[in-house]
Parts: sequence; structure tokens; C-alpha cells
Amino acid sequence: MEAQVQQIEHSPEACKASVGAVRDALYVLNGKWKLPLIVALSNGPQRFNDIQRTLVDITPKILSKELKELELNEFVERKVFSTTPVTVTYQLTAYSQSLNYVVDELRKWGVQHRERIVNSRRGA
Repeated sequence: MEAQVQQIEHSPEACKASVGAVRDALYVLNGKWKLPLIVALSNGPQRFNDIQRTLVDITPKILSKELKELELNEFVERKVFSTTPVTVTYQLTAYSQSLNYVVDELRKWGVQHRERIVNSRRGA
């Protein structure tokens, strides 16, 4: 299955603008955990420990840092409830939906890539 590729202008200016746009996106979504964290929160609000159980290998320190960065970039909202003890949940914002297409395409590509690598190692 071939993906349709949008024609991109190949002038030096267009290339520079494209590189800048990709760098901006990667600056916001960089690292090992940002996109998996967004996927983990796609099922609705979750508490810190629930997120950590979903993202098995993430440390509390890194999870806290990633959540703060996603909050600063308006992808995640932190809600504090005045219960005893205090309850804090994290949820995706409406703006985070702008990544739905990107995340879905990455997921599809990841499945295809894994299948390709597994098949090539089997000698298929």
C-alpha cells in the first residue's frame, strides 16, 4: 500500500521553510515520551499513577517533566480537585486533537515497519 505524497516545492526557500516547520514540530513533540503520553491520555482524563502504569518504563520525574511541557504547549490540561487527599487528573485539550492525523499515521507506519522488519528477519 503506497501512501500518497503531497508535492512539495523544491526551491531553497521552500526547503528552508519546511525544515523550520519540522524543527518547530519536533521541538514541541521531541523525546521518547511525548507522543506515547498523548496516546495514553486519548482515552480520557487520568491520574498520574494511572499514566505511569500505562507507560511502563517512564520514571515519575520524567513523567512529571513531560506533562509540564505538554501543558505549557497546550496539549494537556491539569485539573486539581479539592478532595481529601487532593485529586489531580490530566487530560488532553481540544488543541491536542490537531495531532490526531499525525498520531494515527505514525501508528499505521509503526505497524507496517514492525511487520516489515519481522518479515525481513524471517527471510520472507
